[in-house]
Amino acid sequence: MGAMTVSVDTAEPSEFSPRQNAVLEQALQLLVDGGEKALTTSGVARAANCSKESLYKWFGDRDGLLSAMIAYQASKVRTFERNGERLTAASLHDHVVIFARDLLEVLAGDVSLALNRLAIGQSNRDGSKLGKLLLERGRRQIDRRAMALIDAGKRAGLLRFVDADEAYHTLYGLVVSDLHVRMLLGEPGLKDTARQAERAVTAFLRLYGTDKVLAEMPVLG
Repeated sequence: MGAMTVSVDTAEPSEFSPRQNAVLEQALQLLVDGGEKALTTSGVARAANCSKESLYKWFGDRDGLLSAMIAYQASKVRTFERNGERLTAASLHDHVVIFARDLLEVLAGDVSLALNRLAIGQSNRDGSKLGKLLLERGRRQIDRRAMALIDAGKRAGLLRFVDADEAYHTLYGLVVSDLHVRMLLGEPGLKDTARQAERAVTAFLRLYGTDKVLAEMPVLG
């Protein structure tokens, strides 16, 4: 069976223009440096050298800005962005490694840690929106695009599983383990994300790869 041409929806990474991305980057840095109180429309407009009117036009109210910040941050975790690519055992491996490395680097970054700590601090408030936004515009968008890659691997005859959700969460667990919790508690992040990503992807492919994938993997010593 030859390599299969697959197409995966990857709308989120191009959701914003380069100028809007630059504004969101400034807004995220304000949050990291000054906490929630620093995240005002006036402060973001000043830091990003744009007008408050532009902020309202692009993102709406403060909740809209937060939602856009989270979606932009999630878009940094790449999955499978080249529609029509012929997925092979080698390219599947490479795409999953890219996802794993990006995921580790984003989760370990000051921005994501600040967002998650802020959401945890608000978790006891009735109607706290930040945690919901992190799930809906952050984690679920990453999950959806990564699961599309896994499904593409199955359609190409490279992965075998019954439940895509279970297979994806196995991958996520192998990649992240308890690292994120430890980092949220103040432990330094990994020095070698590439090694952790490679180990996690190797374990995942040994669990779910078909014979054509396993045949291309190095034999364990």
